[in-house]
Amino acid sequence: MTNSPDLNPLDYHVCGAMLESYKRFQPKPNTTDELKKVLQTIWDDLPQNSINKAVLSFIKRLRACVKAGDGNFGHVFK
Repeated sequence: MTNSPDLNPLDYHVCGAMLESYKRFQPKPNTTDELKKVLQTIWDDLPQNSINKAVLSFIKRLRACVKAGDGNFGHVFK
C-alpha cells in the first residue's frame, strides 16, 4: 500500500488536473523548453481551492487505508 496512487495527491488529483489544463492549452509546445514553461504555467494556475480539497481528501484516504489494514481500499474513491 505504500506505493498506492490512492495515497499520493499528485497521482489522484494534481496530474489529472494538469493534464486537463494541458489538453486545453494552445498552442501546444514544440520543444522541451516550451513544454517546461507550459507545465510551469499550468502548475502556477492550479486553483488553491482545488488543492485544498485534495489535502482534505488525503486525510480521508489515510483513514480508509488504516481501516483496510492490508486490504484494498482504492475502490472507495472511484
